[in-house]
Amino acid sequence: MTLKKRLILAKIGLDGHDNGIRIVAKWLVDAGYEVVYAGLYNTPEGIVRMAIEEDAAAIGVSFLGGEHLFYARKLVELLDESGMAAVKLVMGGVIPPMDVGELNRIGVHAVFTPGTRREALLERLAAVLS
Repeated sequence: MTLKKRLILAKIGLDGHDNGIRIVAKWLVDAGYEVVYAGLYNTPEGIVRMAIEEDAAAIGVSFLGGEHLFYARKLVELLDESGMAAVKLVMGGVIPPMDVGELNRIGVHAVFTPGTRREALLERLAAVLS
């Protein structure tokens, strides 16, 4: 019996645009993942705490307002401090292509930008979690 991978999906800060992350959550559930949707207005500390409590394999966060680099650094730092560096971090949303390399250097395992197709997202996520 294969256990489902559990993922935390969340929005950080005051960004209230959650259409994209809700669609992704549905795609993931349909593909057999267990999704814990933390909703809007989370803090990095709260998301990492939830990942620990839920024994999550990955955290997925979505951004619209340009704060992705700041929060990527903060999430990676908190995961490391919590002994949870094995938890994979993925990001999506309106992220400029020129920031993707920097996000990868920070420790983000996958970045999904607008227009990412369902199949591509699922294939990349499966590779990250394998």
